[in-house]
Amino acid sequence: MYLIVGLGNPGKKYQNTRHNAGWQAVDFLLEKKENWRKNKNANCFYFKKNFGEIETEIIKPLTYMNESGKSVVYFQKKRGLAAEQIVVVHDDFDLPLGTIRIAQNRSAAGHNGVKSIIEKLGTKEFIRIRIGVRGEKDCQIPAEKLVMKNFSKIEAGLIKKSAAICSEAIKDFLENGIKSAMNKYN
Repeated sequence: MYLIVGLGNPGKKYQNTRHNAGWQAVDFLLEKKENWRKNKNANCFYFKKNFGEIETEIIKPLTYMNESGKSVVYFQKKRGLAAEQIVVVHDDFDLPLGTIRIAQNRSAAGHNGVKSIIEKLGTKEFIRIRIGVRGEKDCQIPAEKLVMKNFSKIEAGLIKKSAAICSEAIKDFLENGIKSAMNKYN
C-alpha cells in the first residue's frame, strides 16, 4: 500500500495558483475529480484506488499548506505506513515550469507543506515529486508571492502537461520502483 499526497490550498481563491500544482497532478491520477470523498478525521479529500495489484490511498489535505502534515500522519498511523510508502506531490519554485523531479530523503527547501510533513512524520525519508512552477519571467518575484500567483493561459497548459507527466511518473514508480521512475522522469 502507498499513500499519495497532492499538496495545495483549499478554496476557490487558490484553485489555479502555482501552490496547487500537487492537487492538479493527483486529479490526473484519478481522471475524474468527482470521485473525491471527504475524510473528516484526516481533514482531506480522499480516494482509494488500485494500480494493477498495488493499493493506494490518494489524498488532498484540506488544511492550509503549512499544516499538511496533519492529514499525512493520520493515514501513516492508521495504515502503519513506512515513510518510503508515502509519495508527496508538490510545487517547486526552484524548478522551471513544465519540469518534474523525483527525490527521496530531501530537506523541505523552504516549502512549508513539506516542512509540516517532515515535522509530523519525524523523518524526511518519504518520496517527493516536485513540479516546477517558475516561469521565465518569474525569477525576480519572491517565492512566497509567486506560488500564490495564478498561471497565465499558456502556463496553465504547461502545468497540465506537467501534471499528466507526474501522474505517469507515479504509475511508473508504483510498478517499477523509484530508481526506474527517477531514471525515466528526472
